Amino acid sequence: MTIGRRSIPFVLIVCILLITYGISAAGKKGEAMTKDIHWLGHDTFKITGEKTVYTDPYKISKKDVADLILITHSHYDHCSPEDVAKIQGKDTVIVTVAECAAKLKGNTIIVTPGVTVNAAGIEVRALPSYNTNKQFHTKDKGWVGYVFTINGKKIYLAGDTDYIPEMKNLGPVDIALLPVSGTYVMTADEAAQAAMDIRPKVVVPMHYGSVVGSKKDAERFAELLKGKIEVVILKQE
Repeated sequence: MTIGRRSIPFVLIVCILLITYGISAAGKKGEAMTKDIHWLGHDTFKITGEKTVYTDPYKISKKDVADLILITHSHYDHCSPEDVAKIQGKDTVIVTVAECAAKLKGNTIIVTPGVTVNAAGIEVRALPSYNTNKQFHTKDKGWVGYVFTINGKKIYLAGDTDYIPEMKNLGPVDIALLPVSGTYVMTADEAAQAAMDIRPKVVVPMHYGSVVGSKKDAERFAELLKGKIEVVILKQE
């Protein structure tokens, strides 16, 4: 079939519209998948829906009641007893490592890497989370990240980690929450490599804008994964 010269502009317009629609659809997919995930800064997320889950509560500004609190390790900006108290009710379950559990009160389940528990009706798998080229979070401490399922979506919370070999064997993940700031955790470039190993449907950058790092780290991360894996940079609430 021959396309006349007058048809070329029309074909170009159609192509542009299709490309634009594809980009828009991809963006809407990421927004839809993360609509229940609220970033409160640093590594703190509030996930709402069938249950209310908080991760590494730090600088909590509003009182609430969590069904489940996931804490990755004992550093002050992840395990903050005063912030936990703001969202802890009589039935709240906390999943964390022994070092952090010793600082907390209430219904606490202690985990180590490789352990799977049922907490507040949610299956939670603890995974290794550690540094490979720095000494802030060494592997011998047994600190963790988590994979858990809520609202029909499997979420990976990486914790304070570098790009580690275990990320290749997570299994299918819908949403990955990855640190990107460098210094204490992996850089945006390293996090992009990690995302390519994990292959989530959507990835959300974290660990910036508070203790270390800035939005530029999140934007660098998104640029590196453009056209490969959808990145959603959440607005801090």
